[in-house]
Amino acid sequence: MNSNKIVITSDSTADLSPEFRERYSIVTIPLSITLGDKTYSDGVDITPDDIYEYQKKTGLFPKTAAINVDDAINFFKPFVDEGKTVIHFGISSEMSSSYNNCRLAAEEVGNVYVIDNKNLSTGTGLLVLAAAQMAADGVSAEEIVAKINELVPCTDASFVIDELDFLHKGGRCTALEMFGANLLKLKPCIQVKDGKMGVAKKYRGKYSEVLKQYVREKIANPDDIITDRVFVTHSGCDPEVIDSVVSIVKESGIFKEVFLTRAGCTVSSHCGPNTLGVLFIHKSQI
Repeated sequence: MNSNKIVITSDSTADLSPEFRERYSIVTIPLSITLGDKTYSDGVDITPDDIYEYQKKTGLFPKTAAINVDDAINFFKPFVDEGKTVIHFGISSEMSSSYNNCRLAAEEVGNVYVIDNKNLSTGTGLLVLAAAQMAADGVSAEEIVAKINELVPCTDASFVIDELDFLHKGGRCTALEMFGANLLKLKPCIQVKDGKMGVAKKYRGKYSEVLKQYVREKIANPDDIITDRVFVTHSGCDPEVIDSVVSIVKESGIFKEVFLTRAGCTVSSHCGPNTLGVLFIHKSQI
């Protein structure tokens, strides 16, 4: 842990790999994934590929569950009992009750800051890493929280989805929207704004070519991008498609670090396979 006794925690929807969590001393609490009558812990005893295989075999889609108050109390309390201050990140309050449950747990435990980062996946992960770096640099908890709250509306999280089946079953789009998109072979770009998911643009064409267009458009204005790091995050895509996207991002020369990550079970449960996004932070609000 860092010297000023601040612990950075997140729920599993931040989609940070074990290597990232170890590198930045980040501790994660998993959300729950239910397949049929069995419940698993995101990233602990189930993988996204397990979910896809189950869906193919049974035709049934996964269900996800928020972190409850008791689990959050049990997660936070050992750190606080050790005299640590906790700064916790989770999926947007607009998408899950996890934030509110963790906030209630923080009130019970004390010395815990729960940030509503109004984001998901590595959009959250970017903010977690920013907080972890500040904690390592000796910045106070109050200053970290204030700075993160400034960055929240500047965080650009978007994904292009190949097929809408999982999004539809998760209640994120209507049957009519799904039918229309499939009929017209549309590939929607889902943008997170003000903590909610919405369709920013609809692309048409082959998924691999759509992704190239999407990426070039996303990074077309480098003057407004904080260049420290960018995530290319996917939910299980063809390796050649992933490589082509990473190449475009690296060849742009905009970012100091380009990280490739695989989305975890919660995010994958809602977007399904063949979803990819490029996530970074702007200098101004988006």
